[in-house]
Amino acid sequence: MELNLDESELGLERLVVDTSLGLVVARAGRRTGQIATILVHGAAGSWTTWTPLIAYADGRSLPLVDLVIPDLPGWGDSTAPDWREASIGAYAGAIAEVARALGYRRWRLVGHSLGGFLALDLAAHTPEATTSVVLVSPTGPAVIDAVRRPVRGGIRLPWFAGMLLAMRILAGLGSVGIVRGLRRLGMLRLLSAPLFADRGAIDASVIDALPDELRPSAFVHAARAAAVYDLRAFEQIRCPVRSVRGQRDAFSSESDSVFFARTIPDFREQRVPDAEHFAAIETPAVVLQTMASAPAA
Repeated sequence: MELNLDESELGLERLVVDTSLGLVVARAGRRTGQIATILVHGAAGSWTTWTPLIAYADGRSLPLVDLVIPDLPGWGDSTAPDWREASIGAYAGAIAEVARALGYRRWRLVGHSLGGFLALDLAAHTPEATTSVVLVSPTGPAVIDAVRRPVRGGIRLPWFAGMLLAMRILAGLGSVGIVRGLRRLGMLRLLSAPLFADRGAIDASVIDALPDELRPSAFVHAARAAAVYDLRAFEQIRCPVRSVRGQRDAFSSESDSVFFARTIPDFREQRVPDAEHFAAIETPAVVLQTMASAPAA
């Protein structure tokens, strides 16, 4: 399914919230209750990452409601923060600020990639507010190890190590024009190889959006923030956590699943053979089923 850039077509509105990390733009709406469903995109995304999943659910009369979908600081339409202040906890705190500004005091969290990592941090620090977490192709300890120890960690996750190196180079070059140039040359479908199990099945709009979604500087700073994160924080998570991960996800390791299962008391993971790193786009039915199975209150 294609990305949708018009929030009104999905029954959402565009909002701007002043947070501790600057102005965050979010799409929100479909309010029916008091528990928000917060969808958190990853390091190569924005709110539009979730639009195929929303449309897929609508098409099957299983609409997602009480939606709050922020563009993380430095991505999408949100302003870039002072990077010195952009810790993992600060990113997660900004997400909570957006939800609270919209009148929500409790939430379900659904996070893709980096967004999953942020969802776990938010769950750890707001146990009274978080009812459940659904991880979609989540970032885990293997990525952090690859940032901290490029040689050893890079051997385990070579695609991520290569992407991080590319993002560092692009960030130093003032990158956006270069990335868009790759799109004009038709190279993005090739470079997106580690992101999707079957690139031919992915709508062209998803691939075409990558130049605008990558944001190399934000990617590099988020990697630095993750590198100094204390993973022991996840021991504080008390809500159910459900995970959907592609069987061949190039940005995660079997050790991630072991860590999450050992650290989070109520953790379950489903491995999906037909997905790599964008399970919500590649296998939306599985993600929706997982969201529906996660306790709501």
